[in-house]
Formats: sequence, C-alpha cells, structure tokens
Amino acid sequence: MGETYEAAGVSIRAGEDAVAAIKDDVRSTFRPEVIGDIGGFGGLFRFDPSRYRDPVLVSSTDGVGTKAQVATATGRFDTIGLDLVAMCVDDLVCSGAEPLFFLDYISVGTLDPAHVKQLVAGVAEGCRRAGCALVGGEMAEHPGTMAPGEFDLVGFAVGVVERDRMLTGERVSPGDVLVALPSPGLRSNGYSLARRLLFDVAGRSVDDPAWDGAGAPTVGEELLVPSVIYAPFIRALTEAVEVHGIAHITGGGLPGNLNRALGERTDAVVDPGSWEWPRIFSELQQLGSVSTDEMRSVFNLGVGMVVVVPSEAAHRAVDTLRTAGTRARIIGEVVPGDGTVRFDD
Repeated sequence: MGETYEAAGVSIRAGEDAVAAIKDDVRSTFRPEVIGDIGGFGGLFRFDPSRYRDPVLVSSTDGVGTKAQVATATGRFDTIGLDLVAMCVDDLVCSGAEPLFFLDYISVGTLDPAHVKQLVAGVAEGCRRAGCALVGGEMAEHPGTMAPGEFDLVGFAVGVVERDRMLTGERVSPGDVLVALPSPGLRSNGYSLARRLLFDVAGRSVDDPAWDGAGAPTVGEELLVPSVIYAPFIRALTEAVEVHGIAHITGGGLPGNLNRALGERTDAVVDPGSWEWPRIFSELQQLGSVSTDEMRSVFNLGVGMVVVVPSEAAHRAVDTLRTAGTRARIIGEVVPGDGTVRFDD
C-alpha cells in the first residue's frame, strides 16, 4: 500500500467527525438572515437593506494571542472562543456597528474532534452573547509545523451601521465625559508579558494556587477568565443616550486605544484613582517590578471599553449600562488637545 494523507499526519475522517460534532453549536447562533446550513463553500447571510437608509458594512479580524498557550497548558478550551468573539465584535461596535455574522479559523497540530468541539462551543456561546450568527469557518491540520495539542484561533466579524450614525471621533468635544466598562481580567492582551512574569520570573505553573483575592483557584484558571463581550451593553447604551466615541481597550492599554476614539483637537484626561485595578494586575506588577507607565501601555488594568458621552448624558449612561448588567463608572473627561491620552496623577 502506498503513502497516504493520514500517514503524513492529516486525518480526513477526524475532520468529518469534527464538523459533525459542531453542527448543533453553530446552528444555535443562526439569525433569521442566515440561509442554508454549514458545510457549503461559503456562509450565506441575506442582508435586508430595507432596515437601513444608508448602511455601511464594518469588518474586523483578530485572534487570541498567546492566551492559546495557557489554554493548551491547562487542557481547557471551552472559554477561549468567547475571547475570540469579544476581540472581533467589540472592535466593530467602536464604529457604532451592530455585529451581524462571524467566521472562525482553527489550525491544529493534530485534529481531535473533541478539542475542536470545545473551541467552537466557546465561539458559538460568544456569538449568542453578541447577537451575531456563526455562518462558517475552517479547520486545518498542520502536522510538522504545530505539535499535537497546539492550536491557533482566528476570527472574522461583519457588522452594519447607518452612515450618519458612524462613530469617527469627529463628535468628541471638550467637556465630554469618559465612561468605563469594567474588565475582570486580561481579556486577550499582554499575555506574553504575563506569562513571562508568572512562569519564567516567578517560576509558577498553571496548576499552582492563585493569589489571595483571585477570582479562580489556580493560576491557569485566573489567566483563562474569559473576556466580557461588550456589544450588547453598547447597543443598549446607543439606544438610550447620545454617544460621541467608543474605544475597545486591548493591547496598548488606555494610551494606545482611547486615543483612537478622539478627534485631532481633543485629549482624554483619565483619573487613575477612579477605579481599582483587579488583583491580577497588581500581582504582575509586583512580580517584575514593572513600572506603572509600562503597565498602562500593555494592559487594560480593569477597563475593557470606554464610551465618550456628553457631560449631561454621563449619569444616564452609567445607569443604563448598570441596568444592562455591567458596573460602569466615570473615569475622566475630554479637554482641548491633540489626540493624546493623559493620566491625572
């Protein structure tokens, strides 16, 4: 018998089994606009232009970074799909867009249907929370380039917004207020530094007990705290108050992301005493004697999203977000400037 694809490390049968295992999870995300089923060469979504006057499609793509390595080390893959959806759809909403549909790409060293099912179940749960449909994806087995158990996860999202309601930073004005939505953990950013500090500098393992005040019993579980998906909160807010800008706080922290929601003639002044860092950030800072400036430029420090609203709408915005289920707070204001973020230490 000659050489086979399976002998080279790729199992066609495992791929077929994985597709069968994820069908129910994928179907659970379908919106009325979805046409057909999984298994085609492309996901089909019937866009209804009658809902909009002048619709603009907004797209984004992202991954989960080296948080995937933490998931691999713990053998827990059921939540990282939530992180993937959050990274994509919460970028979309910064333009004012409603997420419509999502696709994922999973590459693995060895295709294990049970492993893939956990990953896709997390993606599907994220899509349900975001209100978007998981319309397709791809699984690829990469023997020789990825070890058995290794994986990478990438996502693609598409949303829609009325052109005259797009958020571009042009509406942001001096006197506007910064409203923060909390993030209990690292989301999917800064993991290269976090892993270095915890595993290389401190010599801890994913199975070691976490620190006092952690929300999870082990280091690994604390690092896998899933990202909050802010899209439904933002949608509730934009229906209730006037919003001038939105910033998703990911890699680069507040200085590298909040500035993207500002116009060219305004600065954001952040009061660092207006909220308390989640304990994980204090632990990381202490382990490596990391400067506060470095912490601010790498991590979100407990702020996952910032919404810029007129001062007269600030308290209503906070109340609306809290009613929707997130403990928002005011953390600063907008002043004349050149598009930078300053901390009022």
